Amino acid sequence: MYNEALRSKKKLILCEDGTNTLFSEEFSEPYHSTKDGALHESLEKHVKPAFRIKKELSSLTILDLCFGLGYNSFATLYYIKKNRLNIKVHILSPEFDKELIHSLKKFTYPNEFNELKEIIYEVSQNLYYEDEQFKIEILLGDARVSVPKIKNRIDIVYQDAFSPTHNPLLWTREFFTDIVSISKEDVILTTYSTAASTRLGLYESGFLIFIHYGEKTRYSTIASTKRLNDLEYIDMELKKVRNPTAKSFRDRDFI
Repeated sequence: MYNEALRSKKKLILCEDGTNTLFSEEFSEPYHSTKDGALHESLEKHVKPAFRIKKELSSLTILDLCFGLGYNSFATLYYIKKNRLNIKVHILSPEFDKELIHSLKKFTYPNEFNELKEIIYEVSQNLYYEDEQFKIEILLGDARVSVPKIKNRIDIVYQDAFSPTHNPLLWTREFFTDIVSISKEDVILTTYSTAASTRLGLYESGFLIFIHYGEKTRYSTIASTKRLNDLEYIDMELKKVRNPTAKSFRDRDFI
């Protein structure tokens, strides 16, 4: 399913919010929505809703799937610094493209990340960064292998892998079950995907499904193992009745 021969073939793309992303030849799609924009998408679909839901916590462990250009992780640090939040964050992020990680020290990020240049360099160089407030660990290799081995209990999951159509192994019911097994009882998951297969896979692995409406962006999905009263709830049992042919992705269909 993966094509290592194409892994290094990427081209720079300018998003509508003025930020840069890359187009992957291996997965035949960009790393971010060019319409929503790389930084804007990270903030509106992942960071802001996650931190609003978890605002009472003084420390967070985040699973960022997958690291890619690092926008979700770096946007998290930018958001904390910008809002002067007194919170410690530990980010664990699987990524199998080592060459990409090492290239990030030369990537042109938005000005919002200027204060993070030292952190970006350290992550790019060493796949690791740590200070008194922030810790970022790149888990080099296949997420399907590294995620079940994580010992830290996860508070937030940024589910931001390439799309279910192009990278289905990171969107199966079994993989979502692995995520639940390493997470805290009140874990939340943010994702741009609104596909029926994604929502069913999450629901069948123990998540409740909600709709998130970000600012100036398309709606997205938030999944939580606990009821979230301030978000629009999706009754997945009713969805299954109305769409009986819809199915979650299963490992057996792709392995």
